Amino acid sequence: MGGYGSGRPSYKQKAEDCRSLDVNRFHREGCLDPGKRGNWVWSRDGEETGRIGYKAEAGRLVLDYRVRERGGDWEPITETVQLTRVACHYGNSRPFFLCPGVVNDRTCGRRVGKLFAGGRYFLCRHCCRVAYASQSEARHDRMLRRANKLRMALGGEPGTAHWIAPKPKGMWQQTYQRKRFEIEWCEDQANRAFIAKFRHLLNAEEREIYFGQ
Repeated sequence: MGGYGSGRPSYKQKAEDCRSLDVNRFHREGCLDPGKRGNWVWSRDGEETGRIGYKAEAGRLVLDYRVRERGGDWEPITETVQLTRVACHYGNSRPFFLCPGVVNDRTCGRRVGKLFAGGRYFLCRHCCRVAYASQSEARHDRMLRRANKLRMALGGEPGTAHWIAPKPKGMWQQTYQRKRFEIEWCEDQANRAFIAKFRHLLNAEEREIYFGQ
């Protein structure tokens, strides 16, 4: 036993509350180029909230930072994160982190775009048991949020009280129809989930109408 991720908490933290490293941002800013080194800084409302040192080497990123647990002394940590690249359909390649987590003597190695500071080390969200806030949403809310996102992407207003926006200029008709279908499907699923949640409030006739039973 032991290694990155061992002794991780059994509860799930929210990704939005954790510091994270985004491989795409590192790539865009040239931080993955071998020989590049510096500090990665987090900020909120223009104020710095934390920083770590990094050094890019061939095929890997070395992180240097300090942690303090349960009010103890600050402890220096050096963590090595392997990198990999996957060819894109349109050419070139896309970088990914390989999660360095080790739990029960098994290496995680998941190919991920983000690593989270869910404990002592930066690991994938599975190893440090981090969940996105949307994952704890009820299915009804999740489906409506997805539908509203699509509605606004087409230039329309969120909510079923509004018409779905007409096809944006330059969009293929087939693409537009697919997005319309997805909006309607999500909103139908939201309605079904809402009714199912409160089915105990329905009488026998109403249950027959909605559920056939």
